[in-house]
Amino acid sequence: MTERTVPDWDPRDPSVVGDQRRAYDEMRARCPVAHSDFLGWSLFAHRDVVAAVRDTVAFSSATKRRAIPNGMDPPEHTAHRQVLDPYFTAKRMAAFEPRSRQIASALLGPILARGEAEFISEFAGPFPHQALCAFVGWPVADWNRVRGWTHGNQEAAFRQDREAGAVLAREFSAYVTEILDARRAGAGPADDLMGELLATVVGGEPLSNEDIVSVLRTWTAGHGTVASAVGIAALHLASDLALQERLRREPALIDRAIREILRADGPLVSNNRTATREVEVAGKTIRSGQRISLMWIAANRDPKVVPDPDDVRLDREADDNLLFGAGIHRCLGEPLAMLNTRVALEELLRSTSRIELTSMGAQPRDVYPSNGLRSLSITLTAPPDDRSRDGR
Repeated sequence: MTERTVPDWDPRDPSVVGDQRRAYDEMRARCPVAHSDFLGWSLFAHRDVVAAVRDTVAFSSATKRRAIPNGMDPPEHTAHRQVLDPYFTAKRMAAFEPRSRQIASALLGPILARGEAEFISEFAGPFPHQALCAFVGWPVADWNRVRGWTHGNQEAAFRQDREAGAVLAREFSAYVTEILDARRAGAGPADDLMGELLATVVGGEPLSNEDIVSVLRTWTAGHGTVASAVGIAALHLASDLALQERLRREPALIDRAIREILRADGPLVSNNRTATREVEVAGKTIRSGQRISLMWIAANRDPKVVPDPDDVRLDREADDNLLFGAGIHRCLGEPLAMLNTRVALEELLRSTSRIELTSMGAQPRDVYPSNGLRSLSITLTAPPDDRSRDGR
């Protein structure tokens, strides 16, 4: 009989859901390695999270449902990562940037004309998903369908509704497979990313339909996190007029600002590992086969590593920032995520002289595994001479 571990906390308790950052900060201080029926063992301290990430033998990333490449361990992970890394080179990002900027500008146009927006539904949600569709080679008009999969999977994960998750997985697989079959039949371009994935070979074998679905499922989930990131970054800008003004004067700091804002207020709560043997972490014994949740938000706000973690400081060293993870499983799509988030903020700041919150009340948040915003009402003031729209 398996010994049952008594829960230390409940991640779905209303007190946690209402303010995940505060709740995770409290857990890190009170019980840095805690067990729950929902997440298994959760690691909250920066030191413990980094140690688990680095030990890929004791803490396995392998998942039951094929997830390429983050749900793999070496050497399988290594082989797939090597062939997928070239899709996110600096050269590719530079080539895609004008298209990303075009999408962002088109979405911002009507918002700027009105001077106000419900930013999540009008921009933060549509933009990353439209940009992903354009990058991959899917019809941009399908963005809302793609966003529905990311949001639906978040809700299914929170409710632990496996059937709902399975339905979404089948729908996504059918969508991708239809496009792949059309490409093989000669319909559509052969030189876009979908065509390139069909030609990708790992270990002497081309990626199967199932493999490509797995890759694209991972990228799609990642852009749900980008949507959360864009909303959180906009919230912090609207709450800090001095930071807005500085970034308008010094746009080269926007990349650093994004990483620091999202360190302080992370868009993604955690990722999972599985113990392959009995390990002890901070005095707690984790048995072989037990699930482990690496709590990125709590680790990135650990005052033992980041003094005054609530403060957004552009002079912080970035070495300890776990926004995109660490080690061999560091986020593959980081270059695209940063490109699209940077473009969103650059276009927003360039097109305005002031961004303000419509209401100073607390902004409603998503539930685990997201920490994004459900809504964000802002007002936008155009530059006095409104020269920003034509780039003069």
